[in-house]
Amino acid sequence: QVQLVESGGGLVQPGGSLRLSCVVSGNIFRVYPMGWYRQTPGKQRELVARISNGGTTDYADSVKGRFTISRDNAKNTMYLQMNSLKPEDTAVYYCNSAILPGTTFGWGQGTQVTVSS
Repeated sequence: QVQLVESGGGLVQPGGSLRLSCVVSGNIFRVYPMGWYRQTPGKQRELVARISNGGTTDYADSVKGRFTISRDNAKNTMYLQMNSLKPEDTAVYYCNSAILPGTTFGWGQGTQVTVSS
């Protein structure tokens, strides 16, 4: 069974940076377009950034210019570099397929990002 493990979250001051990682078990990672999602209590999970299996990227307007998504297919790992963090970026961040998320891969536990002074 494929597992997704997110890491790298934490508490950071506004304006700070964090780098999230997502490790996908198995050998199918390279086939799938992938995305980073985030969720806050009482709200739906939203797509933050996505990357095709070839490396083409796309971002939500709220993070464009501040976040950078990347992937290393050899390591079955995806990253999210988050700069100039804002309090509104506070959320649990998840990785999953960019197509029909939650169906090909189950959701992992996510990693908490808290932006606060």
